[in-house]
Amino acid sequence: MVKPASPRSPKAVVFDVGNVLYGWDPDAFLVRQIADDEARLRLIEEADLYGWHESLDGGRPYAEAAAELSEKFPEYAELIAAWSDRFGETISGPVPGVHDIVAELDEAGVPLFAITNFSADFWPPFFEKEKAFFSRFRDIVVSGEVKLLKPDAAIYYLALDRFRLRPDEALFVDDRQINVMGAELVGMKAHLFTDAAELRARLVAEDLLPA
Repeated sequence: MVKPASPRSPKAVVFDVGNVLYGWDPDAFLVRQIADDEARLRLIEEADLYGWHESLDGGRPYAEAAAELSEKFPEYAELIAAWSDRFGETISGPVPGVHDIVAELDEAGVPLFAITNFSADFWPPFFEKEKAFFSRFRDIVVSGEVKLLKPDAAIYYLALDRFRLRPDEALFVDDRQINVMGAELVGMKAHLFTDAAELRARLVAEDLLPA
């Protein structure tokens, strides 16, 4: 009887950015802008703020999207402007323990990449601020730049082509189950991120970090 081939071990790690590498907490930012819960929820629900933000991640220019939303909700025009001017305040800093893992992987020679749902307008200032950290990554696919969003299979295929990886050569790490499933559907290995300890255990199991 022929023994089935063992699954290929991944040789590279592909990270999500928000809530994997850096915390993203837009709710905390909004609370600081609009303390009244009812008023804040009205903005979020009536203006479909997070759906609007997703359109930015999908490639819509901020200036165009902001002008349209401000016209519809003039009472929130100042906050809509702040969503761009102060977007960095929605990012709460490095996720505990993960930057150490990234450094260990890099020092071990493991190729590092990222796929992030992020506005093409908001990405450059954030990247510039964190350039020293992102210098460990060989390439980063930004949804707003390529006008594709996770979990669309097309963004994973585009990223793999750019990264010059076969799907089974990559371990994808994301905090959203839908994005993990999207990666698995194109043949990538994937890990649902919860914390650094579980991620480290997975990387050890995949022989990407020593035990």
